[in-house]
Amino acid sequence: MRNTFVDTIINASRTRDDIFFISGDAGLGVFDGFKDTSPEKFLNLGVAEQNMASFSAGLAITGYKVFMYNIIPFLLYRCYEQIRNDICYQKLPVTLVGIGSGVTYAPQGMTHYSVEDIGLAQTLPNLTVISPADPVEARLAAVYSLKNDKPVYVRLAKRGEPVIHQDEDFDITVPQAVRRGSDAAVLFHGSISAEVMEAYDILVKENMSPRMISVPVLQPLNREALIDMLKDVETVITVEEHFSSCGLGGILKQMHADINPPWRLKVMGIPHEYIHTIKDTGGMRKHFKITADDIAAAVKEYKGICY
Repeated sequence: MRNTFVDTIINASRTRDDIFFISGDAGLGVFDGFKDTSPEKFLNLGVAEQNMASFSAGLAITGYKVFMYNIIPFLLYRCYEQIRNDICYQKLPVTLVGIGSGVTYAPQGMTHYSVEDIGLAQTLPNLTVISPADPVEARLAAVYSLKNDKPVYVRLAKRGEPVIHQDEDFDITVPQAVRRGSDAAVLFHGSISAEVMEAYDILVKENMSPRMISVPVLQPLNREALIDMLKDVETVITVEEHFSSCGLGGILKQMHADINPPWRLKVMGIPHEYIHTIKDTGGMRKHFKITADDIAAAVKEYKGICY
């Protein structure tokens, strides 16, 4: 996803002279070609994240379309105040490109995990939050950010994620049913999509037909479209590689409380506690019970149960 997103922006820069990349000493190899062809449109500001955010805001004020790139904890957490005051409050056209969503950087530990970033981003009213599930959505997120004149946050895993979409051209602001069915609806975002699609294959072999819905834009959530997509299901399950309390699960809990729909809701994700377990990404997903087997079991065992 990362390379697809960055390559889409670089391709656009061939016909636009307003695109500027700012890096916080991360992902430098991804930008080698761009630095060679447009050295005046790229800066590595090093390990100085607050300065990076304020510098990006200044560039945006002068007319640049800025893409600020870093590992998520250094992109969003360390310089929250500058993003809040300098970028979002002023509605500037800066796209925050965050790498390492969820536990992508396992086993490097809690300092590099991004399991609360959606909750933090929700406190910024002018910030659109996009969590692509595959390279197709990553490309569409790049196109969206290129066209948008307000702050955008795109959270990506890294690279190598499988394509799950059969259609490559759609409105990314609308939740997408990547597999259709009626037994239950499984809502997800981000790189957990690989587990979700494997769960779908498991369930189909057992003669079940779950509806798998990708929700790439979490803020603002397109409630109307989602309500329509869920009007004929009894059970909705959210799954994410993020704290379920303040991610998609938390958003759906609020929506459920607001509209009192006929469907029941179960949320799956990472519990709201500090992570001390050390494993690789697959091991962490197994530890938190968000693997394909866990998702398939939830559809079968918890259908009709409200948590």
